[in-house]
Amino acid sequence: MIRLSKKMLFAIEAVLDIAYHAGGEPVQSREITRRQGIPRRYLEQTLQHLVRSGVLTGVRGPRGGYRLARERRRITIGEIVRVVRDLEAIDEAVDELPGSDLGRQVVRPLWNELHDELMVKLDTLTVDDLCTRAYRDGIPSEAEKNLDFTI
Repeated sequence: MIRLSKKMLFAIEAVLDIAYHAGGEPVQSREITRRQGIPRRYLEQTLQHLVRSGVLTGVRGPRGGYRLARERRRITIGEIVRVVRDLEAIDEAVDELPGSDLGRQVVRPLWNELHDELMVKLDTLTVDDLCTRAYRDGIPSEAEKNLDFTI
């Protein structure tokens, strides 16, 4: 069951930040913290989990940081949500919780249907779609100023 948490929002924002602001260089977590205001205590653990799940790649070294593991049009928001959901281990067994017949036979199935519909929608929405929205909304990208065309 999806529960919108700070960590889930921060993970989506961090991946979007990397996709939107990265030039040719890896994006360091402190840059994401500066731009997005995401506390580092949430960010580092989440970024490492996204690396282990194949959404991001980590680059070591003094100029290291994070990059998308694939093209941004090949990473869905649903994939990021699943990574964070696993990280938070909120897949509690809702069916095993006590409840009335109305809860077990009406409310929980409805919630499961809504969950499934939301995941279908999130699986069609890519990081590239969100970058397009950011660009269309006039949010400046630091990637443009980081590009160097000198020969």
